[in-house]
Amino acid sequence: MASKSSRSLLNYLYIWLLCEIKIIMMRKLCYQKYLIVYVLFLFGIFTLSAQQYQPSEENLKAREWFQDNKYGLFVHWGVYSILGDGEWVMHNQNISVEEYAKLPTFFNPINFDPQKWVQMVKDGGMKYITITSRHHDGFSMFDTKASDYNIVDASPYGKDILKMLAEECHKQGIKLFFYYSLLDWKRDDYYPRGRIGNGIPGRGEGKWEDYIAFMKTQLRELLTNYGPIGGIWFDGHWDQVDWDGKNYGDLNVDWHYDEIYPMIHELQPHALIGNNHHLAPIDGEDFQMFEKDLPGSNTTGWGTSPDDIGDLPLEVCETINGSWGFNLQDRKHKSKKELIHLLVKSAGYGSNMLLNVGPMPNGEIQERHVKSIEEIGEWLATYGESIYGTRKGPTQPNDQFVTTRKDSTIYVHLLNPETQLLQIEHFPVEISSVSFFDDNQELPYKKNESGLSIDVSGLELNAIDNLIVIKLKE
Repeated sequence: MASKSSRSLLNYLYIWLLCEIKIIMMRKLCYQKYLIVYVLFLFGIFTLSAQQYQPSEENLKAREWFQDNKYGLFVHWGVYSILGDGEWVMHNQNISVEEYAKLPTFFNPINFDPQKWVQMVKDGGMKYITITSRHHDGFSMFDTKASDYNIVDASPYGKDILKMLAEECHKQGIKLFFYYSLLDWKRDDYYPRGRIGNGIPGRGEGKWEDYIAFMKTQLRELLTNYGPIGGIWFDGHWDQVDWDGKNYGDLNVDWHYDEIYPMIHELQPHALIGNNHHLAPIDGEDFQMFEKDLPGSNTTGWGTSPDDIGDLPLEVCETINGSWGFNLQDRKHKSKKELIHLLVKSAGYGSNMLLNVGPMPNGEIQERHVKSIEEIGEWLATYGESIYGTRKGPTQPNDQFVTTRKDSTIYVHLLNPETQLLQIEHFPVEISSVSFFDDNQELPYKKNESGLSIDVSGLELNAIDNLIVIKLKE
């Protein structure tokens, strides 16, 4: 995106061009020829001034690390956990700004143990954490000077959660990303308002420029007060985009990404920027995420179109149950099989998986969710080589099987235990060997123009995932 100075130069050159064209026409010259020359010149100026973001070497290395490590923990945590009805409770129940502001006064997560959290992540095979620094309710879970509506100044707990977690992550070698909400249901200067939260009583009016300045201050704090971070995970762009129930339309505000994104990359060149806008990547972003959906599936109806999937690293985010924030009555806990299949299918698309927990108001993570993370970790301890360091395989993931690839090895995750003969259409690579991962048993196979067939009738298949290893000829 062009900077302010570039846009000013562009405006000057545009006016100059119009004047020149007018003079040419008045002089009855061959103005068509000159017009073409000037239009091409103007196009060149536009191209120069709107040069695409060029990631630094540190950033490219961070992207590669991100793609290799494949699996992280998402944490949605804030004062909304007190009400036990998810992170959108302020919106869903139309709780007034004044009433909601009482919650921080009895938010006291005395059982929060960052060492225990990070150890759970490591034992579970996760390589990074993304935690909400500030969600749509406007409450900041860190020590910010931009507002006193934060966990240090407004709660009896009085400690910087993010600082404590960052220090432990650095100690144990886990990368830390910060989720940051672009929209805000509390601040008056989040104005004009977007599509949601308009039933919340007590919202005032203010200046959009003040809100942008507030966000810049907070982002600068997050990028300077917590050591090296993995990146920033933005959410809420969609609130200011027209929506007809099927398609996204015009953007109604200027988020100032042309200022915010460069600031992030200047402060921490390796930091990755992602934005949960459900659209094609915006210039300056480093990875693309998919909310509660596999890339291109759009089962939600409001997700990213297959045509809008870019060339950046990908990340799928999903909940263990049905909620992001702590929900006392959410009983939709996904099974071990469902979660492992989600991880495998994500990898089959070349995507990471970011698995969410919503800690309770006392700072503890639900035991059932800890158990789920442990189970996936145990599976990864055996089959992790088919996930970590891989890229998408030669076939599209499906409910029968998924493929991933690492150098000259293709891993086939057979998900259907009833399979006797695995058939893979259009397998355009030369094979050296096919074997069962568990015991290195060679498997009979046939390959022809129509594809590859592998005989698995002699195997005792488990109900979750059966890993077949295909070695390619080099």
